[in-house]
Amino acid sequence: MDKMPKWADVVLIPLISLILAAFLSALVILAIGEDPIAAVKLMVSGALGSTYGWGYTLYYATNFIFTGLAVAVAFHARLFNIGGEGQAMLGGLGVAMACLYIPWPHWTIALLAAAAASMLFGAAWAAIPAYLQAKRGSHIVITTIMFNFIAAAFLNYMLVNVMRPEGSMDPATERFPEAVHLPTLHDLLAPIGISFSKAAPANVSFVVAILACFVVWALIWRTRLGYEIRAYGHSETGALYAGISPVRITIVAMLISGALAGLMAINNVMGEAERLVLNATEGAGFIGIAVALMGRSHPFGVFLAAILFGFLYQGGAELALWTSIPRELIVVIQALVILFTGALDNMVRMPLERIFLSLGRKRRNVGETAPLPDASHSTTQD
Repeated sequence: MDKMPKWADVVLIPLISLILAAFLSALVILAIGEDPIAAVKLMVSGALGSTYGWGYTLYYATNFIFTGLAVAVAFHARLFNIGGEGQAMLGGLGVAMACLYIPWPHWTIALLAAAAASMLFGAAWAAIPAYLQAKRGSHIVITTIMFNFIAAAFLNYMLVNVMRPEGSMDPATERFPEAVHLPTLHDLLAPIGISFSKAAPANVSFVVAILACFVVWALIWRTRLGYEIRAYGHSETGALYAGISPVRITIVAMLISGALAGLMAINNVMGEAERLVLNATEGAGFIGIAVALMGRSHPFGVFLAAILFGFLYQGGAELALWTSIPRELIVVIQALVILFTGALDNMVRMPLERIFLSLGRKRRNVGETAPLPDASHSTTQD
């Protein structure tokens, strides 16, 4: 066995990275005079110890699932979509327009329309950088970063000058009609006898996020388009030889990625705020990059990584509320997790690869030096 097994890449490397991040985080907490064990207990109880905590953890995780899937799809085509933040902003604009300007009789129909609008707006915002990459060679990282700033400025203009209710000083739209309010997990679970916090913001969008994981899995690993995306991501030269168009794959992959990022808006805009506000994305587009890296661009891995980051967000909020640990230090702890699971991945990967390579050589050497059975002992006596 010359190369590292799949389970080590999927499980062992992220686990070691998390342990290293947790160790450094504990040192940081100790340095300011706090007890790291007590801090971990508070994070666990605050994020997972009640249905209220679970509600916030799953709410954050829902955002990260959508943006993580968006980044993962682009990764499979060897594209680094850093524009999830801007695409999610424009997705929120699509949700607001669908909910405010069209009367809907029931939230189910409104959800379908809002999801379609959010995906359309998100995909449209990703289409321009995709075209520039495919046709003009403009690097996708640069263009998507710039489009994040353009999206923020455009959303600010729309909220201040176009969509703000008359007489309001708040740069936000009016509240959506009651008919389009999404049911929370409390509303969904109460009919089957499961008690869940009414105050928690987790809503039916979490179910949509789980469905999105299955759809992305089927798309990438069970369709011809998914095969072409993965083939292009592995080798552009090989894909060209096989007749796969780099322009088409680049544009299609980015459109799907942008649509998934825009879909996040059904959770934070339609489900939680029930109106469109400035900075509604709260950095989820950037966290999606770490989620996709940690999840190895697989939908199931993205789901687990999103739950972890949802736990970190809610647990960090509890730490900032009940301890003297400043909020900025909570961001440092979250950054350490991102650093070790993303940027410093090779620091863990390369030693493990050498270990598995060494073990493979030892196994081969043992097999080559094993004595052959003596033929004289195997002869049959008459």
